[in-house]
Amino acid sequence: MKEQLQKDFDNIIENLSLSQKDIEIKKFYLDNFINKGFPNRREEDWKFSDLNQIIKKNIGTLSFYSDYTSTSKVDTSVFVDGLEHNKIVFINGRIEKIDFDYEKKDQIEIIDQSETINKFNNNNSLSDLNNAFTNKSFKILVKRGYQLAKPLIIYHTTNSKIWSKNINLRLDFELDKDSSLRLIDLFNDTSEKNFLNIFYSFDLKENAVLKNYKIDKFENKNIKYSFNNIEQEKNSVSETFILSSGSNFCKNEINCNLKGKYSSAFINGIFSLSKDRHHEIRTTINHLTENTKSYQLVKSVLDDSSKAVYQGKIFVNSKAQKTDGYQLSKAILLNEASEFNAKPELEIYADDVKCSHGSSSGSLNEDSIFYLMSRGLNYQQSRELLINGFLLDVIEKITDSEIKNLIKNMIGVKE
Repeated sequence: MKEQLQKDFDNIIENLSLSQKDIEIKKFYLDNFINKGFPNRREEDWKFSDLNQIIKKNIGTLSFYSDYTSTSKVDTSVFVDGLEHNKIVFINGRIEKIDFDYEKKDQIEIIDQSETINKFNNNNSLSDLNNAFTNKSFKILVKRGYQLAKPLIIYHTTNSKIWSKNINLRLDFELDKDSSLRLIDLFNDTSEKNFLNIFYSFDLKENAVLKNYKIDKFENKNIKYSFNNIEQEKNSVSETFILSSGSNFCKNEINCNLKGKYSSAFINGIFSLSKDRHHEIRTTINHLTENTKSYQLVKSVLDDSSKAVYQGKIFVNSKAQKTDGYQLSKAILLNEASEFNAKPELEIYADDVKCSHGSSSGSLNEDSIFYLMSRGLNYQQSRELLINGFLLDVIEKITDSEIKNLIKNMIGVKE
């Protein structure tokens, strides 16, 4: 793999206008990745999901260079109907469209960071890989006091032009004081056997509000890793919702630093898996000052030989008095071969806090199914109704009614 990495890295450098210093920085991260390799079970954060073996089994040999010089036509059929929205369209890792037509142009700034090295450090070999190979990078700045009129949907699309490729994406968002952003990440893959490595950073200034919805719904044979770093100042609010369903393997990581008083973070997720899909959500909420709040709820419905993992950590440092932290995961296993792993963690260094975590898993309640069948439903209808009610609890936590209805329609959940 080392020879392939070096060859692909040289091709990337040839196509970028970088200074010698920036080339050396990228080379530093390449060497870091070569030394570490893909994460495996020896790393605590990957004890349930050995990415090295997953890539070997599902893809085999990866190539790390994609030709970003050729453009692809945007397929408008993938666009969400019935919801007016702004768009960023990725096709095979290349940005093909940025459209903020519904917004005041002087209130949003799009900064091309491609020719500057903006490092992403999270002590993770995948961030080294991303830093070494990211080709095009943008920062979206929402200016002070501006609240976007319409949601932004980022379309992550791939097609049959690529296979056995590693695609590295990077976007930075800054929400200035009193601003807000509604963001939907929507994955639509028609390619097979590729590895997408996606890094986002969010910088929320005082009173800023971020609502971020990640939807991996459509069945595909790709492998995905997504890392989101969220920095929050005073009175800011972040809301993250994850629907994890379609890919062969997907791991979403959220690292949130509550740095300002009265800042709060809400993370809600659904695993809806079948066949032999393997998905994971890992969250770290760092309460770094007093009077901060976090809430996490993850629910799983697992069929066939699918596997879901939820690792959730609440960290409270000694200055973070009056912290309120809550975390809960629940799973329904529809098949004896399905598997759910939970690793809840609390690390608390303050004494005036309210923190709790819990986890449970089991099968559908046969008594409840029998009761519903006695009311005229058949077995399948009874089962679907119970699953529907189980998942609805998470979807109801979505605070944006327009997007809540969109997601309900996408996954067929009814009230």
